[in-house]
Amino acid sequence: MNKNYVYPYSRAEAKRNNELEQYEISFKENLCCADCIEKTINHNFDGYRLNKDTAKQVITEFGYDRVNFVLAHTVKELKHDGRFSRDNKEWAKAIYISENMLNGRNANSEFRVDSHPSVLDGFVNQARKEYQKLELWERTHCNDKTYLDFEGRVMVIHTTCLKEKYKNPRDQLILCEGGFGCSPTANGRKVFGRFLSDGERCQYDRSDFIGELKAEYLPNWAREQVKEMRQQSASTMGGIEMK
Repeated sequence: MNKNYVYPYSRAEAKRNNELEQYEISFKENLCCADCIEKTINHNFDGYRLNKDTAKQVITEFGYDRVNFVLAHTVKELKHDGRFSRDNKEWAKAIYISENMLNGRNANSEFRVDSHPSVLDGFVNQARKEYQKLELWERTHCNDKTYLDFEGRVMVIHTTCLKEKYKNPRDQLILCEGGFGCSPTANGRKVFGRFLSDGERCQYDRSDFIGELKAEYLPNWAREQVKEMRQQSASTMGGIEMK
């Protein structure tokens, strides 16, 4: 089981979907991440300033997705605290975190970071800047996918679906080639395609995509790759590997 996978749903949902092991591993890592954030802040805050590489230290150990997940949850729980910037509160809203009620309490509160809010707000700023350095494709770069048929289109995958070493704009681009999930009205969710970066075959759920990359943003190398792929004869979908 991949301990780096961030499970975003509740324990109840995990139980319904036979995913308790994924939930438990991810929850444990969330606890460790929150504890690491607190200790790293304590070690790097001199009473006046937070070391500029503090967030980077934690990201190196736990990855962008988990650090963002734990921080977003913390900011959401403390949304009425005026020491967090409005911008960071809006950022936290955009990250999906399922309510996780157990015995009348939200179990996710266990991985809330309890560092001083003013200092933690600075840590959130650092973490967001590190993520922005990746220069990833976002919703603003995409056409809405709601009523879109994906087949034959270059779609942008959520980076939460990619391992850390593949979190870059090149590996977000997938030429979708088939699967029931391509259709906005089909019951099936699977989408089959190929990564433009290296031609590797892949499959994802329709919900894993942000949208279709707008034509004006499509790099020249990607245009050439799409042209080449479309000229190739259709092949089987065997030997699929996830990045």
